[in-house]
Order: sequence, then C-alpha cells, then structure tokens
Amino acid sequence: QVQLAESGGGLVQAGGSLRLSCAASGRTFSTYNMGWFRQAPGKEREFVAAISWSGARTIYSDSVKGRFTISRDNTKNTVYLQMNSLKPEETAVYYCAAAASISRELRSYSYWGQGTQVTVSS
Repeated sequence: QVQLAESGGGLVQAGGSLRLSCAASGRTFSTYNMGWFRQAPGKEREFVAAISWSGARTIYSDSVKGRFTISRDNTKNTVYLQMNSLKPEETAVYYCAAAASISRELRSYSYWGQGTQVTVSS
C-alpha cells in the first residue's frame, strides 16, 4: 500500500510555470507506475501524464505534450510534474496516483492523493 500527498499548487498567471510534487510513503514506491490527473469544476477527472516505475517510459495527454514534464526520484519517493506555459483552462485540482501498470485510464490507478489546487489567471 502507498499513501500519496501532493504539493506545489497555487496561483500563477497565464504563460507561467509551476512544479507539482507528490510524496509517497511506503517502501514499495519504486514498484509503482505513477500518474497525474486533473479535475476542473463541473468536469470529469482527466489524464495528464504518467511515468513507469523506472522512469524509462512516459506518456502525456495531447493537450499538455511539449509543455508538461513528468519525472520521478525513487530515492526520494517523489514524482514531479513540471508545468510550463500554463493556460487559464488548466485551472483544476491536480491529483497524483499509483498503478500497477502505466496507463491513461483512471480505473487502472489504485491509490490517490488528496489533490492540490492549481489556478491559472488570465
């Protein structure tokens, strides 16, 4: 089992950058594939990015490809999401999650953090 805690959210102007962190508890973090999702008010939770347990493979949604970068440091039990060129429509609560296999699907993820708010002003 793994417990996840996101941090790094906040208010940023359009075009700005933020780096989110997700700290995991438990000795098995390095065996999990990790993902980032977001949920805007009134909308469904959507996939943003994912990274394999080793960090060798990453996948992104088309909307963030080239602007966001997911990475992980297994020695620190932490996964990151670097977000550049942020847009107002990307205002949402951002969640990290852990899965047995790398996936874009919410149902693949067994463990979720509580989320961190990202607000992008225009």
